Amino acid sequence: MEATKAAGGSGEPRKENKMGVMPIPKLLLTMSLPMIISMIVQALYNVVDSIFVSQINENALTAVSLAFPIQNLMIAVASGTGVGVNALLSRSLGEKNYEQADKAANNSILLALIGFAAFCLFGLFGSRIFFEAQTKDPQILEYGVQYMTVICGLSIGIFLQITMERLLQATGLTFYTMITQGLGAILNIIFDPILIFGYFGFPKMGVTGAALATVFGQIVATLLAIFFNVARNHEIHIHPTRMRFDAPTIKGIYAVGVPSILMMSIGSVMTFGMNKILLVFSSTAAAVFGVYFKLQSFFFMPVFGLNNGMVPIIAFNYGARKKDRITHTIRLSCIFAFIMMMLGLIVFQLIPGKLLLLFNASEDMISIGSNALRIISWSYLFAGFCIVLSSVFQALGNGVYSLIVSVARQLFVLLPSAWILAELFGLHAVWWSFPIAEVASILLSILLFGRIYRKKIQTL
Repeated sequence: MEATKAAGGSGEPRKENKMGVMPIPKLLLTMSLPMIISMIVQALYNVVDSIFVSQINENALTAVSLAFPIQNLMIAVASGTGVGVNALLSRSLGEKNYEQADKAANNSILLALIGFAAFCLFGLFGSRIFFEAQTKDPQILEYGVQYMTVICGLSIGIFLQITMERLLQATGLTFYTMITQGLGAILNIIFDPILIFGYFGFPKMGVTGAALATVFGQIVATLLAIFFNVARNHEIHIHPTRMRFDAPTIKGIYAVGVPSILMMSIGSVMTFGMNKILLVFSSTAAAVFGVYFKLQSFFFMPVFGLNNGMVPIIAFNYGARKKDRITHTIRLSCIFAFIMMMLGLIVFQLIPGKLLLLFNASEDMISIGSNALRIISWSYLFAGFCIVLSSVFQALGNGVYSLIVSVARQLFVLLPSAWILAELFGLHAVWWSFPIAEVASILLSILLFGRIYRKKIQTL
């Protein structure tokens, strides 16, 4: 019986997983570097996407910026579920419970399809309502409806891509996720100008073309990720006959996944609220906020890539009860995140105007944006530590701690601060709400980490 279980039903003994034996510096590099590279490519295509859209006009750029909360919400649902799958799958492999690992993998695909169906319906029937709640400008409204209808209606790509990539990450095959994400991003970059401006015989489709280029890249990346999981991932077994809803497995996924979904979804609420505050001043201010989110991804995405490699390492070694490997992973991750965020601080302080010119910025946009980038980037002094500690909470099965920090930062500090600063001092002061919120976030994160360290790590 035990021999069969250890072999995953194949009758052959499994090799010791590298996450339990490889030296931590090498392991973290091996697990994270492909993800960091792919995340940087992702950041590149996010920026390039907006650069091409900005060539249409500023209203097109504003429309895409206003659509960001819904795009972020889709990613939140898919990635949050993926975090739960990742934690359960990695922990199951650490405990050598291969049957549970297979259940987690197959149920994750069913959950991805449900997420796609929900957002497809929203895209088809709710896009106009969403944009009418933000703007009365007819051109921004039409651009936004066109863009969101495609992004949501064909969101099967983003849901299945994220799910399949999380399965590869959880089993240590992060090199393949670099390939899938890289291919999707490159295809998006190539087809953006072709479909937006109508090159090589394609019709000129404007913002609809930008949306189609995005979903095309996602769908191709999904197909490749499915192939890698079926043909190269020997830790799990994916098959339609195994895709049956299992209540205990889904409960285990969402014990970590729901707090993660809510945590990332709060970002959508924050962005929507911030856009409402900024639109009182001008649509240009909202466009600046959208551009900032594109630019900051160059520094945040590598840290997220690091976290994607870090989470399965911590979850696996927690399941295997290896305290030293957990603490070593956390220390190295914090050091890397701090270095990356300091680079972002330096860039935004020195050349904000040049960055904004990439987006065909007007003088008004450069004036507003330069001030915004310089002020917001001071929050980077603490942001890297907050991101790493949030992922540590998730890896150890305490996703609710990440949720508490995110709610406190974005809903209880950032948005109220932004509104008060806007009312008292005007647009130039709104951006200080970001550093204020980050200080509150780091203090709360340290407090909760001390608690989880004493209860879960120290006792191993």
